[in-house]
Amino acid sequence: MAGEKPLILIADDEVHILHVLGLKLHNAGYLVVTAANGRDALEIARRERPSVIITDYQMPYVTGIELAEQLAIYPETRETPVLLLTARGASLTSAYLDQANITSVITKPFSPREVLARVQELVAQRVSPEWKEAS
Repeated sequence: MAGEKPLILIADDEVHILHVLGLKLHNAGYLVVTAANGRDALEIARRERPSVIITDYQMPYVTGIELAEQLAIYPETRETPVLLLTARGASLTSAYLDQANITSVITKPFSPREVLARVQELVAQRVSPEWKEAS
């Protein structure tokens, strides 16, 4: 798999967030797939096995927390870092986040640069040196 760009899954029910983050990550050299709800995100994650998943807390059908909990069940997604975007960051305890398998939290409103920086950190922890040299 040397030379392949990391795949980032963005799950959010707000189209403008999908667009802005998708563009920012794409321009930074990542492959991007999106989902408008947690149910679709789970299917995509199990099929595509992204390097990082960015999810909104509040989404239809399956919330970001429920998505992270479900991802932890499956061997193919158990180790995938989950970055949660939320307007209610203060109400989420670290114990709760650990239990839900959330790797990182960014509070809304957020800067796309901040999300990119966090994704880069998470990918760097998972990606082989070959991709970094090829980019």
